[in-house]
Amino acid sequence: MTSWSFSSCLCSRNLLTCTELEQGPNFFLDFENAQPTEGEREVWNQVNSVLQDSESILSGLQAYKGAGQEIRDAIQNPNDFMLQERAWNSVCPLVIKLKKFYSFSLRLEEALQSLLESLTCPPLTPTQHLEREQALAKQFAEILHFTLRFDELKMRIPAIQNDFSYYRRTISRNRINNMNLDIENEVNNEMANRMSLFYAEATPMLKTLSNATTNFVTENKTLPLENTTDCLSTMASVCKVMLETPEYSSRFSSEDTLLFCMRVMVGVIILYDHVHPNGAFNKSSKIDMKGCIKVLKDQPADNVEGLLNALKFTTKHLNDESTPKNIRTMLQ
Repeated sequence: MTSWSFSSCLCSRNLLTCTELEQGPNFFLDFENAQPTEGEREVWNQVNSVLQDSESILSGLQAYKGAGQEIRDAIQNPNDFMLQERAWNSVCPLVIKLKKFYSFSLRLEEALQSLLESLTCPPLTPTQHLEREQALAKQFAEILHFTLRFDELKMRIPAIQNDFSYYRRTISRNRINNMNLDIENEVNNEMANRMSLFYAEATPMLKTLSNATTNFVTENKTLPLENTTDCLSTMASVCKVMLETPEYSSRFSSEDTLLFCMRVMVGVIILYDHVHPNGAFNKSSKIDMKGCIKVLKDQPADNVEGLLNALKFTTKHLNDESTPKNIRTMLQ
């Protein structure tokens, strides 16, 4: 294969005409090689300090084994002090780990809001921002990629909620007995309440990002809503074209970039659907949902099952009456 990178493509502004892109953008996002310019550096550094911990968070979640057996033994033998102690000693380190994941979601929320601020501020349009600030666009994409990976893993680990429920029940019981437990210095009642709400969500990281994006729009009243929704719809359009055009997708230097691109496309669709009053699925949407779903369905089923489920179960407007029947049928 001849050497090729998206950066070389970026020099050619008219890779695809607007008509071919259904009035979409005529540039590509360099998810593999984008480097920050001087103007991007400050925000890039701030977001990078968060993103550099993302792989260890995913590794920690992947390695999460749970204390199911110890908890069952303790519940079945309530008078056996040794089994109670064993269950408690198994659960406490897991709760500290769960706190670490939750705390990371708060840092991710801040990072996302910094990026939104940079990629939507006037006088540039969101499309101009994305084209000129490719390194920040790449970081935005990396946050979405991480989020969907985290939530896919979390959905496969029912032990998380079981462990945390046991922890909370035990804390409450011990509080009644006036026992002061050291772990409460690490995870006090208020923190436990917030963590409980976080882990009760089927897709907690996505929920965090959706709330962060909605809050960003609400708090920045002088910024037109379109600046935020256009940023999201443009990213979705660019990802779709990169995926559905073999002459470009076949030249990714790594197959992982293909999956990365799919996750990012789904992530921005979900955010758009939560932030735009009419959502992503109706006919007035700036996202070609039919095209995006088709791109996913053209991939091997194992690669996209979780992503199609995310569109089905974590969007807000899919079941609205205004959603065309053919779109709903495609996601059944």
